[in-house]
Amino acid sequence: MADPANQDNSDEQRPIDFEAALAELEELVGRMEAGSLSLEDSLAAFERGIKLARECQSALRSAELRIKALTQEGDELNLSSSGDVEDTT
Repeated sequence: MADPANQDNSDEQRPIDFEAALAELEELVGRMEAGSLSLEDSLAAFERGIKLARECQSALRSAELRIKALTQEGDELNLSSSGDVEDTT
């Protein structure tokens, strides 16, 4: 069985693919919940899961900051409650 904790360090240098990280995290949780992993494999999966969760949180924070920056730049853009852009002309 492959050890999820033995990832090469190239993960640190490339940007996170949020969807892939989330899918891997969900898969790890499923394997751990199934109870079929040894203690050592469970610990390795837990460590990998913590790393993935932190990467996902970081990606979400980054996306939130980008959205805030974009919406602050476009303060004159008024959105109605229906989601349609109001004509300000």
